[in-house]
Amino acid sequence: MAISTIFQKIINKEIPANIHYEDELCIAFDDIRPQAPVHILLIPKKEISSHREVGEDDQSLMGHLIVKAKEIALKQGLKEGWRLVVNTGNDGGQTVYHIHIHILGGRPMKWPPG
Repeated sequence: MAISTIFQKIINKEIPANIHYEDELCIAFDDIRPQAPVHILLIPKKEISSHREVGEDDQSLMGHLIVKAKEIALKQGLKEGWRLVVNTGNDGGQTVYHIHIHILGGRPMKWPPG
């Protein structure tokens, strides 16, 4: 049985979120602890706990997320660039176990991160 995460509750509209985009496969909303002027989370509606769990049958879904991340970034006015981040596991900084892409922008990003 899947564990209901805060993201699943947002998908189910059980808790509110500032939604930027939604379709039958995914939903994008503001991060509650933004790390940049623009910090949006893009998640699939399919429950996948982390990048580690992505399978061959998820290729189309993951491609969809990458394309939508670009569209969302551009709609947010991030014409000079943005960063996409997928944290995986404890050492990767993952805190919610439902795969998600962080769309970060609105300021210059530094390297290395973390």
